[in-house]
Amino acid sequence: MSNSSASVLILFAHPALEKSRVNRALMEAVRDLDGVTFHDLYQQYPDFHIDVDREQSLLRQHRSVVFQHPLYWYSCPALVKEWVDLVLEYGFAYGEGGDVLDGKHWLSAISTAGTLRAYCEKGSNQYTIREFLRPFEQSALLCNMRWLPPYVVHNSQQISDPELDRAAENYRRLIERLRDRPDVSVPAGQHSYINKWLEQEPAGGN
Repeated sequence: MSNSSASVLILFAHPALEKSRVNRALMEAVRDLDGVTFHDLYQQYPDFHIDVDREQSLLRQHRSVVFQHPLYWYSCPALVKEWVDLVLEYGFAYGEGGDVLDGKHWLSAISTAGTLRAYCEKGSNQYTIREFLRPFEQSALLCNMRWLPPYVVHNSQQISDPELDRAAENYRRLIERLRDRPDVSVPAGQHSYINKWLEQEPAGGN
């Protein structure tokens, strides 16, 4: 969905959406929200031939950018990396004259097959989600964007229906917050995931 007056751009990337339960539920929760542009990268660019001018135009039009995708090999699906490599050009996103993204939000909304316990020093993956997302956080900082802690849904293959419904509802509430509150700020040092901050925020809170 494209909306010229939208304030939140969701860059959605799932190369096997027909097999996805979690990302499909998250997608359905937000794709028709007013003020939100839901942009399915694999649907738009199945051949990986990214229209850089179009993508940069979308970035200009929106205040917050959300990268929604499953965690693939501790990173992102290939098309997301291609998008970052091509779209966030010197002179546009950073460097001399590259101030288009100044002050915009960057949020990663991801799903993982592993549980929360797997993503810690003593877990099977040894590192936290925040540590795996460091390249994205640094990219946001390089572009002078406002990095937000990630929204994370763990245990994607075994999550119960009630838990998934709650995760989708909370994701919708989060996107509405980004849409309605351009000044939203979440101290990254206080929250590893934005999920925790959202739980503490009163409905419709400031």
